Amino acid sequence: MRIILMVVFLHLIFGTFNAIEAQIVAPKFGNGIRITAQDSSFYMKVGLRFQTLFVSSWNLPEDNISDATDHSSTFSTRRSRLKFDGWAINPRLKYKCELALSNRDNGGGGDNPFFNRGANIILDASMSYNFYKGFTIWAGQGKMPGNRERIISSGSLQFVDRSRLNSRFTLDRDVGIMLLHKHKISKNFVLRETFAFSSGEGKNITTGNIGGYDYTFKLEAFPFGDFQSKGAYIGSSIKREATPKLALAIAYNINQDAGRTRGQLGSFLVDDGVAYGKDITSLFIDLMFKYQGWSVMAEYANRNTEDNIATVFNASDEAIGTYYTGEALNFAVGYMTKSNYEVALRWTTVNPDEEVGADEEQYTLGVSKFIVGHKLKVQSDLTYRAIDAIDDELMARLQLELHF
Repeated sequence: MRIILMVVFLHLIFGTFNAIEAQIVAPKFGNGIRITAQDSSFYMKVGLRFQTLFVSSWNLPEDNISDATDHSSTFSTRRSRLKFDGWAINPRLKYKCELALSNRDNGGGGDNPFFNRGANIILDASMSYNFYKGFTIWAGQGKMPGNRERIISSGSLQFVDRSRLNSRFTLDRDVGIMLLHKHKISKNFVLRETFAFSSGEGKNITTGNIGGYDYTFKLEAFPFGDFQSKGAYIGSSIKREATPKLALAIAYNINQDAGRTRGQLGSFLVDDGVAYGKDITSLFIDLMFKYQGWSVMAEYANRNTEDNIATVFNASDEAIGTYYTGEALNFAVGYMTKSNYEVALRWTTVNPDEEVGADEEQYTLGVSKFIVGHKLKVQSDLTYRAIDAIDDELMARLQLELHF
């Protein structure tokens, strides 16, 4: 039913554009369908992408690969998205809208009243205005300025999917406003500063703010100048940098009376209709380095509560939930050949606090073929997951991505 509605929606859009004699072009594969009003009052780029994923996994009793058991496998549409972005009235006034169409991607709200019992179809819905030189104000729903791997689009990842660091510590998407500033302090040295003020509960919340607000501060430095084609937030060395390029970033987040166990994600901390929460803080430090066919990305994440106790209790002193606190490291390196094959390695360690969960490490080997950059590619990876006190796991994945 959703697909039918989207087809009707697109038909109405393009029919309307034809009626007002807008210019519609598709310059080449991967650049979307571009629409410009005849009077140049707006511009829109429409794109569609999907990922078809195959996963095969094994349990390793006593951490022995030769004794692999409990094999399982599955095919799925990992992501399927419809994207709109462009500008209105003035090229400095930009907008973005991104919709998640697959069930695995949109994370249905089910019976959850905080989502009005609806699916989380809207991922991004935001506007930004470059109002003065390097200053831009942003408002709406979208990714917060947290860890680098999360800000990288899921369609531009180096591996089949993001790391365990991201799934446990990311700020994810939220609703609010941001002030961004970019400037040079020398011929090549570029600085970017970002401040975000948001709800703290994540995307598509319909019931109002159940905790306090969320504040994020981020500083990013490019000592050797900007990357090609926004390469600081694109996985792999798609653009072969002729000179070394480096991005260094630090972000600090304060989520007051956080209403969910992972800040903008996780279970809601509500008991008998009453919300409970504590202030939590998150720290992210990361870097991206690229030179010719080489790429390196490293991240550190840390989250803690105001009283250093992860468990949340209700008025009767009963535990109702646990914040995911602790720290994690993620390191990835890859080499892209001139024929656009890439071999990449990733190591991730997650060390939650003792009351939260067990320590774990992941070792991932990725092999990918980029046919048209990230727009058409085949990615595969093999991951060994070592978990304290329980059996280890082995997982193989194969994914096809198409993005026009």
